[in-house]
Amino acid sequence: MPRPSTPLLSRDLIRDTALRLIDADGLDALSMRRLAAELGVQAASLYSHYPTKDHVLDAVANLLTRQVDASGFADGDWRTGLRTWARSYRDALAAHPNAVPLVASGAGQRDDFLAMANAVHGGLVQAGWPPRYATMIAGSVKYLVIGAASTPFASGFADDVQVYLDRYPNLTQAHRLRADAERIDHDSFELGLDALVRGLEDAYRSVT
Repeated sequence: MPRPSTPLLSRDLIRDTALRLIDADGLDALSMRRLAAELGVQAASLYSHYPTKDHVLDAVANLLTRQVDASGFADGDWRTGLRTWARSYRDALAAHPNAVPLVASGAGQRDDFLAMANAVHGGLVQAGWPPRYATMIAGSVKYLVIGAASTPFASGFADDVQVYLDRYPNLTQAHRLRADAERIDHDSFELGLDALVRGLEDAYRSVT
């Protein structure tokens, strides 16, 4: 049986190809025409699967959000829940930094994002947090995660010591940061997460 002259399309194939293009060239580079060319089809062929580019982007956002683990709240321990959620959230986004603004843009009608938010909010409330606090805590974790995934700290420094000598006497070791950027960024995120969880303890005692 001869192979079809045009590739067999599916929603998953289109979504995965879109993510690959975003990873390579950024969100602004993605268009339905570019996506169709990458798949070897006409743009019109995509619209029976995704009516608009926004629908493709929603699918990509859902795919990344689906990789986030919000199950840590199941046993009622909000501390474990927050740590598990935050770490897996960062890992999912750090693997696709060009897509971070897409996920950061919010829930909209994205089913997987809403399911994640529902699990986190419900887990916090069931652990004793008032709904208002649960909302603020989820927001605080999101700020930490988005910042960590989208703006690596250590790799932003030049590795030339001459940049810092004389003019920036407090940064004379900054040229060493780039070489150890992955560990420093990981440890910095863990420090921020630990500070957040520990800082919530007093508030928790006051509301429960």
